[in-house]
Amino acid sequence: MSFTETPLKTSKKSWMEEALAEAYQEAKRLAREKKNREANRAKYADFQAKYRDDFAGFVRECISWGKDEGPSDYQEEIAEKISEVDRVSARGPHGLGKTALMAMAVLWFALTRDGTKDKDWKVVTTASAWRQLEKYLWPEIHKWARRLNWEKIGRPPFHRDELLTQKLKLKTGEAFAVASDDPGLIEGAHADEILYIFDESKSVLPATFDAAEGALGTEGAKAIAFSTPGEPSGRFYEIQSRKAGYEDWWVRHVKKDEVIAAGRMTEKWAEARRRQWGEKSSVYLNRVEGKFASADEESVISLALVEKAIERWYEKQDQEYWGDFVTVGVDVARTGQDQTAYALRFGNSIKEIRVTNQEDTMQTSGKTKGIMSRYDGEAIVDTIGIGAGVFDRLREQGLPVVAFTASAKTRFTDMSGEYGFANVRSAAWWNLREMLDDDDLGIALPDIDELIGDLTTPKWRVNSGARISVESKDDIKKRIGRSTNLGDSVIQAFWDGMQATEYGENPLEGYRG
Repeated sequence: MSFTETPLKTSKKSWMEEALAEAYQEAKRLAREKKNREANRAKYADFQAKYRDDFAGFVRECISWGKDEGPSDYQEEIAEKISEVDRVSARGPHGLGKTALMAMAVLWFALTRDGTKDKDWKVVTTASAWRQLEKYLWPEIHKWARRLNWEKIGRPPFHRDELLTQKLKLKTGEAFAVASDDPGLIEGAHADEILYIFDESKSVLPATFDAAEGALGTEGAKAIAFSTPGEPSGRFYEIQSRKAGYEDWWVRHVKKDEVIAAGRMTEKWAEARRRQWGEKSSVYLNRVEGKFASADEESVISLALVEKAIERWYEKQDQEYWGDFVTVGVDVARTGQDQTAYALRFGNSIKEIRVTNQEDTMQTSGKTKGIMSRYDGEAIVDTIGIGAGVFDRLREQGLPVVAFTASAKTRFTDMSGEYGFANVRSAAWWNLREMLDDDDLGIALPDIDELIGDLTTPKWRVNSGARISVESKDDIKKRIGRSTNLGDSVIQAFWDGMQATEYGENPLEGYRG
């Protein structure tokens, strides 16, 4: 049996052929990639030329919309104006999609200007509170970046070194977040082309707007200021009202019916808020109608104070620290239609409010005891009507419970010392008003529609004896058709039992009206 040997030169030739073939394929691949890059550069340049001055077209055509999705009519109108003029301001109801449109504007400005020879660009984003940037605007930027049609744009999606948590850094420019309470950082932004985003601008300081003016006076500078409206004061109000000196802003009021037609608000929700807050209340006019409205001068607590407290609540939630448990304010339902509300206070924050319906005395007592036992603290219980039985039951069990008797008289005065109060209810409501007005206390309240309505509803007056009288619960119910249970539980939780009454050192015990 014989074997035929394969010559070594044949194997060597095969190896060399394979190497040459691989090199040839690699060269073809590199050539193909180069051709693709050149084609993409050309496509990207075409994209920039086409959409540089067409933000509305960018929104319609460069975002991957799902079935039955797309910008609303008013969003397209605003987008067109952002392309046409240098300064655009819009206001409207809660939920109209303003933050989404601003996020798209950041992406449009960055992508249509990046890489321009001998020119740089910047987008400065700021808002009334850092949380608005951190939790809303920049997450929206990330969301819409994922929905961009990169094939149409002609460049790869942003990589992790380009799109960061609160920053977008490309070849010749960057977008970033700046706190609105630091005008110096706003003023220090300079670029050949610059865009300022003022989110929730009703509370942005005039000094912050002024700091941007230096850059806005240059060619290629734009500004966008969107917000739900608030008090008829401040720079955003002046812009929207086209006051003298602000005529160069294009302004738009997006109305409730437009937002409903766009599917961003339901008629049912709007009607429920009308019944809940009252159609003449500032909270309804601001949040549902998108109109500027002053807090009623007769209202004990203004919407502005409540909104600041809500913002602090979200900050506390982010920090995951509430402080030690202080008390639970319990407003006991008087009728089957009312609710029993439990406001849990930790430090100077109402961490949560629990609401129950149609409980009897023993059930309410048991739930209150459970909260007190879990957190090792006291309860302040409304003792008018059915609440008296809850208070008595808890006291029988030896628990640290304090009676809140709304009709009791009190020697408590306001901070000026000039005014007394008609009763404990009036003093407690005024006490919360003054606490909310003191930023150093940092009162924090949860973002609950019913609570907002409750706190901004009661009215007050001064009687002939220089005593402040707050509208009674029964009168409020006649006026708006419901009880302010959540609000009352909160004012009780902040009525800490240290103020004296005419009935003893403990203002809340010893007298039951």
